[in-house]
Amino acid sequence: MKFSLAFSPCPNDTFIFDALVNSKIDTKGLSFEVFLEDVQTLNEWALQGKMDFSKISYGVWNKVQNQYQLLNSGGALGKGVGPLLITRPGNINSVNDMTIAIPGENTTAHLLFSLAYPNATKKVFKVFHEIENAVLNGEVDSGVIIHENRFTYEAKGLKKIIDLGAYWEETQQLPIPLGGIIAKKTIDPAIIQEVDALIKQSIEYAFANYPTVAPYVSEHAQEMSEEVMRQHINLYVNNFSLDLGTEGLQAVEKLTHN
Repeated sequence: MKFSLAFSPCPNDTFIFDALVNSKIDTKGLSFEVFLEDVQTLNEWALQGKMDFSKISYGVWNKVQNQYQLLNSGGALGKGVGPLLITRPGNINSVNDMTIAIPGENTTAHLLFSLAYPNATKKVFKVFHEIENAVLNGEVDSGVIIHENRFTYEAKGLKKIIDLGAYWEETQQLPIPLGGIIAKKTIDPAIIQEVDALIKQSIEYAFANYPTVAPYVSEHAQEMSEEVMRQHINLYVNNFSLDLGTEGLQAVEKLTHN
């Protein structure tokens, strides 16, 4: 039985799904047609009901939960993993007066930014890996960065205004829900449960072979060194990826009903 499965080409997602989609574990007769896209595209596809199983930002979860259900495994949630708001050195303008690049309208990054700066309205939506350069070349005053850009912005001469994840943790006393895995409700519940268990098994396989970076991870990483890939995996894949648990679900509820 074959299903469509979509996630991002970022190291945390390819690390999580490598064993599942490349038959390194017993998939119990299930197979997947895999689509790798940036998170905003995944969010748009979820709104269209395009995929059977998909990674999404929790920023879009409220809009898709009528046709999808949330899985326990495969997501990104944790502490110290939130997006950063960055700018050029010497920029002393108030954030409310700045033009801010955001990595997609329905992303968790946008939701977290809006909670911290409800009065900042001059927003430009861009694909996440375009944001650093947009700030550097003066196209925007500041930008919300995610993924591997957390590890590269300082080397490019940019500076942090605020860690939006730390702001969430300090004000809510909960881990940060970034993205989760969803399944179409029209799929047999027993199969959804099986896929959830297989994703967990896929992560356990990846951890058992870590810190070796699998070829599947490195071939999809965008000009990233192995060190940055490992930083990326270490930051975004953790016990919450194996199982959301009570605390994880509580954090998702809090974020999506704020």
